[in-house]
Parts: sequence; structure tokens; C-alpha cells
Amino acid sequence: MRDFSADHRWLSINTATLRGAGPLDRILDACARHGIRAISPWRDQVAAIGMKKCAALVKSHGLALSGYCRGGMFPAMDAAGLRLALDDNRRAVDEAKMLDATCLVLVVGSLPGALAGKPQSNDLFAARRDVHDGIAATLEYAKSVGMPLAIEPLHPMYAADRACVNTIEQALELCDAIDPRPASTSNGALAPLGVAVDVYHIWWDPKLEAQIARAGRDRLLAFHVCDWLVPTKDLLNDRGMMGDGVIEIPRIRGWVEAAGFAGYSEVEIFSTQDWWKRPEDEVLATCIARHRTVV
Repeated sequence: MRDFSADHRWLSINTATLRGAGPLDRILDACARHGIRAISPWRDQVAAIGMKKCAALVKSHGLALSGYCRGGMFPAMDAAGLRLALDDNRRAVDEAKMLDATCLVLVVGSLPGALAGKPQSNDLFAARRDVHDGIAATLEYAKSVGMPLAIEPLHPMYAADRACVNTIEQALELCDAIDPRPASTSNGALAPLGVAVDVYHIWWDPKLEAQIARAGRDRLLAFHVCDWLVPTKDLLNDRGMMGDGVIEIPRIRGWVEAAGFAGYSEVEIFSTQDWWKRPEDEVLATCIARHRTVV
């Protein structure tokens, strides 16, 4: 396992971690000030300052993109809704390509209308079919422009609204069904379709070690870190800083790296009542310190 104690060259900042700091240009300037080498921006933050300005700042600061957030949200009640989702995902692929992201992260969605608090269906099987078909259609375009797609399983508490894919095993079943690979010919290149491993969502899974090994280095496209607080006050927006909760982050990173992953550890913290209220320099300094000691 890589030694992170001496520097933070393999630290990436998901820009959601600094939502309290203001617009994306301020966030990118802060990351550059702290010697951060990589980021993973959110589409709404990019749109707020404009793609042209964002791309220029990424280039001028010499930043890499460990990912781009996010595509997905495929299920819908009718053909028009499905088409809107596919069109939006194609735009997301184009944006990720313009910023030279390592991958486009997919939060796949679930019951139509549930995210807005008004589910229009309780057919989870139909939602999963829409997810399969939506990923397959998006992948066809993504392959044509060379942009890998990373399915991010979300914790089962989000199964109704944000993601009906909740384990690495489920995500890999989709990968193998949509984009099979020969078992004996992996050369270490990123697969066109793989997974994003976010410890917040999958730390509890008793099959985790085996499924990470199954994924292998070509399916492991992203690795996200934060911590699970006990008690958790808000299941969406009370993620902990690494080391403040109960997740065995180094053990999971060990499994991921044993499978061949050698990319960035991306800090993604949603924290309305704590970290989003703190100055960006304090947040980044803490991310750097914890990356060296507890990741």
C-alpha cells in the first residue's frame, strides 16, 4: 500500500467538500494555494462560472480531474423522460471530456419522482431496467469520445430516490452485462465502464473485499473517502472528516490498491452544519493532514 504520510500528491478534492466556500473559481484558487493536484467538480458548480472559465482555471492551476460529478438519474415514467435523461447524460459526457476528466461518475437514480418527494411508481425492477438501458445507451456515446463511466453504488438508504444500485456487486453485474471483458486479457487500462468506490456508501458491505478484488484495476475508476459519524445527524449532509467516524479507511484502501488501483483518494464531504461552515483554508488543511494520517 502506498505511503501517504510524507505528502499529499495523491489527494484529490471533490468540490462538494467546499460548497460553503462560494463559487468554483474561489474553490479552485484555494486548492491551488494548498498544492492540491486534482479535483472532481460538480456540474452545477461548473455551470455557475461557465465551462470556458472553469477549463481555463483547471489548466492555469495545473489540476487533474479524478472524476466529474455527475451523470445518471436514468429512470423515468415515459419515453420522453427517458430521452431527456439520455440527452443530459450525453451533455455530461461532453463536459467531462472538455475538462479531461478520468471518468464521469454515475449516480444512477431510482423511482421516478422520488427524489422530489413524490414517487410516481414503486416498481424498483422497472427502475433497474431503465438504469441498465440508460447506461448502455450512454456508454455507446461515451466510448466514441473516450470517456469512461464509473457507476457509484449508494448506501441502501438511498435505494428509493437516488440510486437503485447499492453495492459494488450490483454495479459489477451491470458492468459485466453491458460491457463484458475477457477474464484473462486485462492490461491495466481503464475499462470504458467501471465503478466508483465511495467508502461512505459501501463500508458496511460484508462482500466488499471480494467484490473489490473482482473489480480489478481496470474496473476501479475512482476512490472516494470521508467518514461515517456516530451518531449521524443527517443521512445526506452529515458526512464526517476522515478519522472522525467509524470507517476503516486504510483497510478499504488496502483492498483497493491490492486490486491494482493507483489513482487519487478523492475527499467528498457533504456537511451543512460543520465543514461547509468553516473557512476553505481550514477545510483543506484538515483534508491534507487527515489524508497523511488516517487515509
